[in-house]
Amino acid sequence: MNLAKGYWGSRSKVYTIAKNTVEKGLQYAYRDRKTKKREFRALWIQRINAGAREHGISYSQLMGKLAAKEIGLNRKVLADLAMNNPDAFKAIIDAVK
Repeated sequence: MNLAKGYWGSRSKVYTIAKNTVEKGLQYAYRDRKTKKREFRALWIQRINAGAREHGISYSQLMGKLAAKEIGLNRKVLADLAMNNPDAFKAIIDAVK
């Protein structure tokens, strides 16, 4: 019943309904923790691709060249550089060209 606190109507007051609602909510929470990782990775890829195309290279070419040059930056860092520090991102692209 503590987990059902804040739910509307009988979802927070009637035990069986509250139990079912809480169980379903926990299922959604478990599922969406996995989905969140998927969605963030897709967002990072879009941001890297947009930043890379401004400098005349595609996302797949950039990632292939980063791997070949053994530059160990992950997608999260690359996306942050592309958004917030375009000069550093350009330096990375120039390093792999």
